[in-house]
Amino acid sequence: MDRLRINGGVPLKGEITISGAKNAALPLLALGLMSDDAVVLKNVPRLADTLSMEGLIRHHGVEVMRGDNTVTLFGAASSFDAPYDLVRKMRASILVLGPLLARYGKARVSLPGGCAIGTRPVDLHIRAMQALGAIVELADGYIQARAPQGLTGGRVVFPMVSVGATENAIMAAVLAKGSSELVNVAREPEISDLADCLNAMGAKISGQGTDIILIEGVTSLGGTTHRVVADRIEAGTFAIAAAITGGSLTLKQARPRHLDALIDVLRLTGVDVNELGDDLAVTANGRTLATDIRTDPFPGFPTDLQAQFMAMMCVADGSSRISETIFENRFMHVPELVRMGADINVDGGVAFVRGRRHLTPAPVMATDLRASVSLVLAALATEGQSEVSRIYHLDRGYSNLEDKLGQCGARLERINYGLDDDEFR
Repeated sequence: MDRLRINGGVPLKGEITISGAKNAALPLLALGLMSDDAVVLKNVPRLADTLSMEGLIRHHGVEVMRGDNTVTLFGAASSFDAPYDLVRKMRASILVLGPLLARYGKARVSLPGGCAIGTRPVDLHIRAMQALGAIVELADGYIQARAPQGLTGGRVVFPMVSVGATENAIMAAVLAKGSSELVNVAREPEISDLADCLNAMGAKISGQGTDIILIEGVTSLGGTTHRVVADRIEAGTFAIAAAITGGSLTLKQARPRHLDALIDVLRLTGVDVNELGDDLAVTANGRTLATDIRTDPFPGFPTDLQAQFMAMMCVADGSSRISETIFENRFMHVPELVRMGADINVDGGVAFVRGRRHLTPAPVMATDLRASVSLVLAALATEGQSEVSRIYHLDRGYSNLEDKLGQCGARLERINYGLDDDEFR
């Protein structure tokens, strides 16, 4: 199993260009199921998750051609079954449900797998499809949905905000007969990016970026060329990397307007943050100050940056309170940070962190995507050598992480001991 060996204690300095957003690319790749014409996606990061989604779309019969960061999709689907062996790798695989059902009137999708950070139930996806006229059953670990006469426009009210369910509902509704209203939808930039691409394909969507989206159904979609929006979570991770190491980074194409919540909090910790058009300059001015955060749906503080921020608070001056409101199991990085000397106590959905001047190097193990990078950040801020195992989680969401950090002074290398992680530990 691959691991990262990190020799910390070096302030990061330099420039990093932010990649396309994984969480935007995944639903955009599913659009290959919705048109016979070519859909050309630029700025698609080469990640385990995007490659898995490309494989799933290819399984359905759509032609998928990948260049360096460009993916071209074209042709009709010939299979409407998304099997467990493909879907188990990531939860985002459920995003083929809406497109298949909308265009072909049938879909059989395995219940998905992915990071174990919470239950993330599929019932919101199912309710949305039912509100648009689909007949949906759960049987033998599969979602089996059909709409023999096609979907019909309807009113979909989400009892709680869900990015994935919002995306599935949008993709389903654009080919439904009549008008649809989606209420209490997610407002993330990735939702707007999906809507913009669909509109370029001939859809009629308005209200993206607000909590109500209106859709007028169309009979078919054409092709388009679309550039995937920048990854705000990658940008936020590198901003925290600059702060935790006492360094200075310029993040190119970071889209600061998508990071307002993080920028506000970083400034409270004493970090100097300057917005330079689409770029972001982050400079630490000594030890950061402890600051409380609470995760919330966009435009609140992202749950996908909670673990990274907690790592920074472990070496901040003072005590902080970190409240996680999105996923119930998203403190699995805490025991690993404690192995590095962090002082953290968890009470339900709240973590209390007492900052220490230094952490100590240790072998640690990643439990999910964002937890893995939080351990990398902690190791970068630690004097001495640490090793982070199970970094296949990192490969799901961070493109060329070692190269990007290395060009800014980080001392890290990927190694392979040829042992199982649990055996090594």
